[in-house]
Amino acid sequence: MTLVSGLRDRDSVASLRKGLQVLTSFGRQNPRLTITDVARLTGVTAASARRSLLTLEELGYLGTDGKYFWMLPRTLLVANSFISSRPLPSMAQPLLDALSERTRESASLGQLLDHDAIIVARSTARRSLSIGLGIGSRLPGYCSAIGRVLLSSLPKEDAERLLVSMERPALTSLTVTELPQILALLERCREEGWASSNEEIEQGVRSMAVPIRDRAGQVVAAMSIAVRAERMSMAEFHQTFFGQLTRARKRLEDYLFPV
Repeated sequence: MTLVSGLRDRDSVASLRKGLQVLTSFGRQNPRLTITDVARLTGVTAASARRSLLTLEELGYLGTDGKYFWMLPRTLLVANSFISSRPLPSMAQPLLDALSERTRESASLGQLLDHDAIIVARSTARRSLSIGLGIGSRLPGYCSAIGRVLLSSLPKEDAERLLVSMERPALTSLTVTELPQILALLERCREEGWASSNEEIEQGVRSMAVPIRDRAGQVVAAMSIAVRAERMSMAEFHQTFFGQLTRARKRLEDYLFPV
């Protein structure tokens, strides 16, 4: 163990870690959870889950009826602190709004979080995904356009290790789940500078994404646009909107990393 990792271990607050795990176990699929549910989702004991839930309830982050727990508006303070304190979401939002207005399609900005791409800014002119997306939504890294851009930015060994460790269910009949095929798609993204997802997350939805790079060439995020499949083929989608997507990407890079 190095000195740095030793200090991190020594300074780590286990109860805080568990509390944050409990908070992030809630979501669209899990709006109301019992102690048993939280213990299962977070991998902690029922007693530990109970203590975290009751503490968060006492602090006003969760509500409860004695059996189920749910999130309260106070939790938005955490998300708002990120959005208001980081330049990436605040600078990206007007550009996404303009892109969405011009194309009449939804546009998103995402960053890598564990195995997924998490949406940090989004603008919607029309509803593309029936499941709905918003800031804080997660998209699977292996089959989303944003996720593939972000995974392709990693060293090849790291990207493969992540893909091997994650579950890769077929969300539609067109979802690419086999490791060799996904690795080939990541390599194509490295070569061409963009990635696509053709009805892999939801039947009838196509998306494409491009990387956002800093002045050193490191990928810090990915920007995407999505369209309903009945509107145009994948080739027409790329031909129609790729130029607008890359121009929006360039403006964001210039704002974030001025020369």
